[in-house]
Amino acid sequence: MSGLFEDGLGLMVLGMGFVFLFLVVLIFATGYMSRLLNHFFPEVLPEIVARPAAGASNSSGVDAQLTAVIAAAVHQHRNNKNS
Repeated sequence: MSGLFEDGLGLMVLGMGFVFLFLVVLIFATGYMSRLLNHFFPEVLPEIVARPAAGASNSSGVDAQLTAVIAAAVHQHRNNKNS
């Protein structure tokens, strides 16, 4: 019985060693591929273009009527929540 247990323990250590070695190789291979791809295909950063201010009241591009409707809905929801 002792020999069977030792064989099982040896197989377990061998299997866990192979899995650990594979994961270490996978980590290094992934890092290397990432550096290689960033070298050949660098990420292009978008240009930031300064836009002139269209108007102080409508700088976000949201319609004034839509803003009023949203504000009324929020007000009504908060009043119903407190009651």
